[in-house]
Amino acid sequence: MSEAETDQPLMGRRSFLWATALATAVPILSEADLAHAKLASQSMGVLPPDAVIINANENPLGPCKAACEAITKILPLGGRYDRMGELDALTKAYAAMHGLKPENIAFYAGSSEPLHYTTLAFTSPSKSLVMADPSYESANMAAQVSKAPVHKIPLTSTFSHDVRKMVSVDPNAGLIYLVNPNNPTGTVTPREEILWALENKPKGAILLVDEAYIHLSDEQHVLDQVAAGKDIIVLRTFSKIYGMAGIRCGVAIARPDLLEKLTPYYQNAMPVTALAAARASIADKDLIATRKKWIADSRVETIAWLKSNGYKPIGNSVSNCFMIDTGRPAKSVITAMQKEKVYIGRVWPVWGNAVRISVGSPEDMAKFRTAFKKVMDAPAMTAKADDVVEASRRVGKGGKAFLS
Repeated sequence: MSEAETDQPLMGRRSFLWATALATAVPILSEADLAHAKLASQSMGVLPPDAVIINANENPLGPCKAACEAITKILPLGGRYDRMGELDALTKAYAAMHGLKPENIAFYAGSSEPLHYTTLAFTSPSKSLVMADPSYESANMAAQVSKAPVHKIPLTSTFSHDVRKMVSVDPNAGLIYLVNPNNPTGTVTPREEILWALENKPKGAILLVDEAYIHLSDEQHVLDQVAAGKDIIVLRTFSKIYGMAGIRCGVAIARPDLLEKLTPYYQNAMPVTALAAARASIADKDLIATRKKWIADSRVETIAWLKSNGYKPIGNSVSNCFMIDTGRPAKSVITAMQKEKVYIGRVWPVWGNAVRISVGSPEDMAKFRTAFKKVMDAPAMTAKADDVVEASRRVGKGGKAFLS
């Protein structure tokens, strides 16, 4: 065999191995990882059995009945990889559900994987990542691997993505990342703004729209732009409305050539339990509407209580999370709430006085309200010097400080 005949396969294999190493150079962090890291950093250990856990945007309802039954049925086959055609069946069902083709669909063990891989595939030292601030952090962490410049654009006065600034900040942008509804604020960016960004983005840039929370809102999705062949990748997850965070099932939706750019980085075998549960979930026609209302009722009641008691929710959340301006270093509020066995979310550096709250069950939120009032009625804890410095630095950079 000649050198010419062997060179291409060897280079292909080297490229693949390099891409795999690159993809794993920094862990693929999910919402669970980021939430648990906060607990670990404070040496919390195992949480007490009566804890209120509203820190990771989970759905306390868990998988629907049909999904649980599907898991139980397929569980005896869990010693095998998918040899039952579950992935193919789910892909076809999901594509048909959204008027797409199976080749537009790629399933992963959660949506954090395709988010990480998309960032690696479309950013580099010469191709930047553009994202909102605050927004979901995982893409920024992946950009550290690709050594890409990162442009963080503050949200607008209504807490939507400032797509005009995001599109214009860098003519060499490789990836523009929008989360809709946004995490952590739960606020939406109107569809027309996203379509404007898609039409006016820098040539060659890809628009990545993370719709992990779309089912919780009345906002229109943008999957039709995939069908139209645009430069867009849409992410969805079964972790939120479908209550499968611990089961791990996510999906990237795009043109086949865009999805193909993700595959060199790594694609593990899908859990057969996740495939079966996801297919059963999308067959439940009442699930989305029923759960959307259940979560909305709990969110609306809690936010109304906060406002009536003089507290300051930020923006108009339509998701399963919202933020509160605490008027003091939010890390101290988190610590005080943990002493009441209520575990709330984390702090985004740009807003040092704001904390995210996930929406739990009505019982969870009742306990949250009691604990939050107790904590906020107590004298504010003395801010650590590094928190004060960080807040000052952010104000100097134009971030909203929320110094109530």
